[in-house]
Amino acid sequence: MTNPTRVAVVGVTGYAGYELARLLLRHPHIEKPTFFLRGSHADVRCLTDLFPQLRGWGDAPCRQLSAEAVANSGADVAFLSTPHEASAELVPELLRLNPKLRIVDLSGAFRFHKPETFTDWYKLPAPEANLLEEAVYGLPELYADKLPGARVVGNPGCYPTSVILGLKPLIDADWVDRTRGIVCDCKSGVTGAGKEPKRDTHFVEVNENFRAYGLFSHRHTPEVSEHLGLAPRDFVFTTHLLPVDRGILSTLYVWLRSARKLDEVEALYRKFYAGRPMMRIYPAGTLPELQHVAHTNFSDIGSALDSSGERLVIVSCLDNLGKGAAGQAVQNLNGMRGYPETAGLL
Repeated sequence: MTNPTRVAVVGVTGYAGYELARLLLRHPHIEKPTFFLRGSHADVRCLTDLFPQLRGWGDAPCRQLSAEAVANSGADVAFLSTPHEASAELVPELLRLNPKLRIVDLSGAFRFHKPETFTDWYKLPAPEANLLEEAVYGLPELYADKLPGARVVGNPGCYPTSVILGLKPLIDADWVDRTRGIVCDCKSGVTGAGKEPKRDTHFVEVNENFRAYGLFSHRHTPEVSEHLGLAPRDFVFTTHLLPVDRGILSTLYVWLRSARKLDEVEALYRKFYAGRPMMRIYPAGTLPELQHVAHTNFSDIGSALDSSGERLVIVSCLDNLGKGAAGQAVQNLNGMRGYPETAGLL
């Protein structure tokens, strides 16, 4: 291995943080990363003290978090698996201390170019406007050409990843009749809600239950709007909590401008995502399932069409901790550093 990338990881105690650690520790082009912890975990010295299941291959060092420690760690790239407000403060400080450092942020802090979008939807102070303007939205299937020069990459949300990838070929081809509305009916496993204890994610609240939440107010809505070029009135975005650990299944309902055949739909998706190794387009009339994508970085897409040829249903499926978070972050790293897109992911 020549010129391996040195990596710092800030935040590893959450579900996405652990998944990121697991992927980075096996990445063929990365030196063993250093993990930076804060709060009650600040005294942990080895990753296996937190995650005994990694013993034997995850004996990576842990350090107490400070911006100076990360900036001076020798890292080429820093991953931030931190709360939105923490990332908003830490990214500019890290870049001031080390202008050569490159950052992949898994929070929502750097997903929007306009400060008011973040402030309105997240109800938090926006990061510095100049950094928002330069940040790249880290969806490689759409913006791979921007990754090599990116200093800051805002990793997309898990729900928007499934919706955007599911609808983008149709929207760009102008096949969708927007006047008849688009419905994005999305369902996620409980790890999508994070590791912080809360009443709604207690076992007795989730087990044998199924509920909708965040109707007309989910903070992932503007990502869908911005990257599909849809006005809020053009679509309904509804999220649900499934009683499973991981995975997202988004069922997307659209009306087409003119009648199509299902093999035309399949051909459109295959052409749009040609050469994108993390996309799996299902044969016409077959549909993906959560078990097909669990513990992978694949995004699976299938479709069904009614007899008129005008009502189309797209099923878009991914692992919320893989393609929806940590796996996509590694995919972004690969694009930033010029590695094969699948490095460390297959």
